[in-house]
Amino acid sequence: MSQIGRKKFQSRHSELLSVHSKVKSAILHSMSDSADSLREQRKRETSRALTDTARRLTTELGFAGFTIEELCSEVGVSRRTFFNYFESKENAVFGFATIDSRQEALEEEFATQHGDLLDDFIQLTIRRFDLFNPVEDAPAMFAVIEQEPRLLKAAFEQLAKNERRDMSLVGRRIEDAPDAELRAAVIVHTVGALVRLSMDQLLHHQSTEPFADLITRRLDLARSLYAPSQKAH
Repeated sequence: MSQIGRKKFQSRHSELLSVHSKVKSAILHSMSDSADSLREQRKRETSRALTDTARRLTTELGFAGFTIEELCSEVGVSRRTFFNYFESKENAVFGFATIDSRQEALEEEFATQHGDLLDDFIQLTIRRFDLFNPVEDAPAMFAVIEQEPRLLKAAFEQLAKNERRDMSLVGRRIEDAPDAELRAAVIVHTVGALVRLSMDQLLHHQSTEPFADLITRRLDLARSLYAPSQKAH
């Protein structure tokens, strides 16, 4: 083989090695993503099984009628695994799991956005709703609360904790603004009120309108109501 031919061969060989390396890297990356996806799916299935079983046991035995250990035995997980998913037995009954990785990703995306703060927070709320769709869970939740009204206090406490977490999240966007904490509280509680109005339509009025449309329309209405008073000042 001539020197020129040898150089062409070496060059072609290097290109093939480079392509092979990139293809292998892409395959490994895809396999890794697939494995991560399967792990996340298994986590969600375990979380769902713990909540479904906790609700069933609450209905059958009462909330005080079973222990965390008995719940874990029914599902086939350890006590340690349970606390990787839920902070308490109450949270397991309500399905208030520790933060889902998908939710974490949405919230981190929100924290780094630079658009209209209220619009961005509404979109985060809509996307979180799409992840968990509390409407589907409502009948089971109502049944548990009807049987164990004292659990309502724990539910409100968790909701208040979630609101404080959201205030901290919003605060990251406006930490240098005057009255940042108050602004964050107003935004979170305002959106919370819009969520409750929208959920009322879905749960008690059997609205077929998507949650995103319900809450966006109510936000637009709220803005139109407040706009005249803002101009007056």
